[in-house]
Amino acid sequence: MTTFEIEEKIVNIIKTVYDPEIPVNIYDLGLIYKIDVAETGDVVVDMTLTAPNCPAADFIMEDVRQKVESVAGVKSTVINLVFEPEWDKDMMSEEAKLELGFL
Repeated sequence: MTTFEIEEKIVNIIKTVYDPEIPVNIYDLGLIYKIDVAETGDVVVDMTLTAPNCPAADFIMEDVRQKVESVAGVKSTVINLVFEPEWDKDMMSEEAKLELGFL
């Protein structure tokens, strides 16, 4: 499996992770900034949260890590929590904006 195929599978599985307070997955919310898949199967995900003091931060990050590691071809996963650039609603997909009534 190529790194591109692994990344596609990672995106699909990340779309099953939700912030408990928002009815939209974290990928469509724009919380995933970067997914790097190395030839070795090591994955690094840079992600943010809608708010730095999000009470569900640990839960969401652990959910992402477990789901990414369940993807065939992934050997290890590192989740980096970043706050640059700061998240805002313009980072959401059109579907997310529609779902949340921003369109």
